[in-house]
Amino acid sequence: MTAHSLEPLRPWKKEQLGGGYQVSTWVEQTAVLAANAVIAVSSAMRNDMLRVYPSLDPNLVHVIRNGIDTETWYPAGPARTGSVLAELGVDPNRPMAVFVGRITRQKGVVHLVTAAHRFRSDVQLVLCAGAADTPEVADEVRVAVAELARNRTGVFWIQDRLTIGQLREILSAATVFVCPSVYEPLGIVNLEAMACATAVVASDVGGIPEVVADGITGSLVHYDADDATGYQARLAEAVNALVADPATAERYGHAGRQRCIQEFSWAYIAEQTLDIYRKVCA
Repeated sequence: MTAHSLEPLRPWKKEQLGGGYQVSTWVEQTAVLAANAVIAVSSAMRNDMLRVYPSLDPNLVHVIRNGIDTETWYPAGPARTGSVLAELGVDPNRPMAVFVGRITRQKGVVHLVTAAHRFRSDVQLVLCAGAADTPEVADEVRVAVAELARNRTGVFWIQDRLTIGQLREILSAATVFVCPSVYEPLGIVNLEAMACATAVVASDVGGIPEVVADGITGSLVHYDADDATGYQARLAEAVNALVADPATAERYGHAGRQRCIQEFSWAYIAEQTLDIYRKVCA
């Protein structure tokens, strides 16, 4: 089996699933402990699995990271009239920080919106965020975004589902992509941004440091669950630093795309996966 997350490490899912959280936790545990081989999508997740399920044989747990199709995700050209950014009214002459993801506590959206109060005044924030886990977390984000929009210009929230082409355009146009997750076994959205040659600012949780090379393809920000204010300040500081240094942001972006091509190709990952299946079936 391949595990992309661990239920015991996502307690906020209780809010979404109610009693179903106990069922999903039991199903996961049963599958993990019955498997002849387990694939974890990062080394950090492998460590988490062995901690959460101490009876699991470490020899059965293999690390194969998720990949990215760099022929689907690539740097798009300048935004044209009729593009999603033009329709939103995003100013192409101002820097832009972008978030793409679901509205869930795991993704840290409120942390980002709160941090944006500290962004340089010329920085625009584009949130591509929908599919809220619960009405409660949706309301929290709605209130936070409304407060931010009252205090600064250039706040855009796209709640509709976007096509890959539209997302590619937005990621490519971004000065920086921000991933404020509080839990992330790997963080494939960072790969999508990197493949579009965009610098990344991300939390240092889970498998993210295995994707975002700090000081090479982006900046990692320490997440402390007991210090939300400090975390938000560090996010803003990292974004502002890259906005103030376009040459570094561009260098990170180019390095990120090369990293995707060299280390996260699906062909390489498919061969690794096939090798494990062969060993299990031998």
